[in-house]
Amino acid sequence: MDQRLFSQLGRPIVTATVLRNICSAIILLWISFGLVACGGFLPKTSDNRHNQPLQSSVVSALKAMGSSPGEAMVVRIFKQEQTLEVWKHTSSGQFKLFKSYPICAFSGDLGPKVKEGDRQSPEGFYTITPGLMNPKSNYYLAFNTGFPNKFDRAWGRTGSQLMVHGDCSSRGCYAMTDEGIAEIYALARESFKGGNSSFQLQIFPFKMTPSNLAAQTKSPNMSFWKNIKDGYDLFELNKKPPVWDVCERKYVFNVAGGGALNATGACPPMPQNAALIAKQQADEAAVVTTLAAAETKAAEQAAIKARGDAVSGAVGGAVSGLFGLFGGQEKVTPVMSGLPAPVPFKRPAGL
Repeated sequence: MDQRLFSQLGRPIVTATVLRNICSAIILLWISFGLVACGGFLPKTSDNRHNQPLQSSVVSALKAMGSSPGEAMVVRIFKQEQTLEVWKHTSSGQFKLFKSYPICAFSGDLGPKVKEGDRQSPEGFYTITPGLMNPKSNYYLAFNTGFPNKFDRAWGRTGSQLMVHGDCSSRGCYAMTDEGIAEIYALARESFKGGNSSFQLQIFPFKMTPSNLAAQTKSPNMSFWKNIKDGYDLFELNKKPPVWDVCERKYVFNVAGGGALNATGACPPMPQNAALIAKQQADEAAVVTTLAAAETKAAEQAAIKARGDAVSGAVGGAVSGLFGLFGGQEKVTPVMSGLPAPVPFKRPAGL
């Protein structure tokens, strides 16, 4: 028979075995919350939030830009700007920016996620399928980024349950407002319903402009950022999501037979893109110009400060010498003492 726990009145409350089972269940639940990180399937309620229809204003805005809810979409995230963009395919054949959403929070600093527990939000290119959508997230609604992808695995990077979700709270994820994630989720859902098997998620540390790159030239992540900038530039030029793959442990874009490359094997001949080469050369020149201008400005400011310090030192020395001349215990008698006051000098007329 189980040992019983008694109240002060001697009545049995619960057996020790039951108490142990309850404690074990609580511990397991606590562990589960830790393991699911940002987006486990732990529903707050059994509501139908994932089926919220798009507002009529959203549908009208899509129509006005030559698109519709069922058209393909692309999502871009910029950490530094704390912005998530949704782009939609239009009747022109290109993608256009539909809407920008503020990101409440992301974990860590600029730079990719490397290992489980580093509290970094990922960066790179990811493919979001219906299976990565989380309609019953503990953080309102969510979709999994798909980290680690082919590139991440080639580098041995680890992590799980890295989400874009609501609730404005991040543990290695990208946290949106509930209102924002509800609309993004609905746009993705309708895009899948329209026959699209996936959408591309592009995650960058910042908008890959020359000024932003110049500010980060000393970052150890620069080589990785220049790699993903290839995909950024292609999208900027073509307004179409580039096909990506991985070889030699780096991203390659718009290579024939995308997805079939060996992630650590040799890369095939890369296609030449004159527009891409011209853009990258212009950007590199702009980075050099920006850095040179910053160095010139820094040198000028240092010279001004040096001159200011020199003047301050000279004035300070003169004042110190003057006080030294009249200081100490020596009694100084005014030269004019006991004499009539001097007569003011009369200036000539007209001055």
